[in-house]
Amino acid sequence: MNASTHLPPQTIRANGIDICYEIFGNDNAEPLLLIMGLAAQMIHWDDEFCEQLAARGFRVIRFDNRDIGKSSHLTGGARLTPLELLKLRFLKIPVAATYKLIDMAKDTVGLMDALGIKSAHLVGASMGGMIAQEVTLSFPQRVRSLTSIMSTTGNPRLPPPSRDATAVLMAPPPRSKEEYIARFCRNWIVLRAGSFPEEEALDPGRAERTFARGLNPAGVGRQLRAVLASGSRKERLHAVKTPSLVIHGTVDPLVRPEGGKDTAASIPGAKLLMIDGMGHALPARFWPEIIDAIDKHAHGAVARAA
Repeated sequence: MNASTHLPPQTIRANGIDICYEIFGNDNAEPLLLIMGLAAQMIHWDDEFCEQLAARGFRVIRFDNRDIGKSSHLTGGARLTPLELLKLRFLKIPVAATYKLIDMAKDTVGLMDALGIKSAHLVGASMGGMIAQEVTLSFPQRVRSLTSIMSTTGNPRLPPPSRDATAVLMAPPPRSKEEYIARFCRNWIVLRAGSFPEEEALDPGRAERTFARGLNPAGVGRQLRAVLASGSRKERLHAVKTPSLVIHGTVDPLVRPEGGKDTAASIPGAKLLMIDGMGHALPARFWPEIIDAIDKHAHGAVARAA
């Protein structure tokens, strides 16, 4: 195999659920798992983004988290209400959840087990960064390096999302394909927090592809509950010894820049890369800087461990 090899999506049993995954790159390359965020299917890691990482010497594995895309859809739980959010924020009353981030971390480790991967580089975006942090905390021997992108520690003292970004999270499920596509396009304009006409031109096609793979609004609600019910990792992150890189945008409206800064400050020796003008998204114009940083960080961790 060579770096341009791309294995089509497959489904495998791991941690008691079915996980849909896809592999780019050479079998013998450094394994790198991409963990996506809330409500986001694995295809939100763009094909070309994965191919570019594979060309840097990685065996890139992207997958659908539980309750999204082609992975298992679970049951239970009610739609999160604004009242529950207020009780959590001001009265510290916990949100009930069908599962927590530790269960999603076990999914990640289970996928590694099923694929015969003893340890890997983890790159997580948003909720995926939280899951990657949890894997690093609970299964440190399985993680060669950690890259946490546009994510946070769960520290309740950090600034909340902007009003527009909160509206994206709390919007009711769309009632038709047309409504879904229109909302998808509007939401990403909010989350990118800037002018990205080249991305907006691609959004309808991305929405079509996502819709075709299947939606699971109730599952998104369970994922959101998992995030809110899992609490803060800030104190636990002080014990991390895994080489860690934190990447965050300076204008992120959903997970504010303070979230990335808090993550980097909480992990001993972590490197922080703030990307000017980046919101809560991974537009192609920022890929060179992001991919260079991941490449240098992960291969550097391997060199230091040798």
